[in-house]
Amino acid sequence: MNMPQRHPRPGGSDAFVNRIRGIIGTVALDCDCRQRVNDALQRFIEMEQQRETRRHLLSSRQHRAAIAALVDLLAELEEISWREADRSVFAELAHLFEDIAEHALRGAEDLRLMEKDFPA
Repeated sequence: MNMPQRHPRPGGSDAFVNRIRGIIGTVALDCDCRQRVNDALQRFIEMEQQRETRRHLLSSRQHRAAIAALVDLLAELEEISWREADRSVFAELAHLFEDIAEHALRGAEDLRLMEKDFPA
């Protein structure tokens, strides 16, 4: 099972927020208005962080579900003998283990990214 490579989204919310801050800095706003805009921008940042955290949690749950399904497929390992005539079955089972490892790495990555989303 080949999973797509993860790449940071170009122009993500951080880049967007920085562009907005740059624009706000060039606009002549009175202090009260500027503070309200900055407060709204901060709320947006917090909402984006929450959205990303939820996305990472959902992704890690999907990896867990994939691992559970692959472990079920590995039950076939109990039914074959070392004398198995079709030796390709061993390669297929090896691929299942590799897929489990890949899903485990991706799930762990998602959970680590969650930790970074809300620093202490």
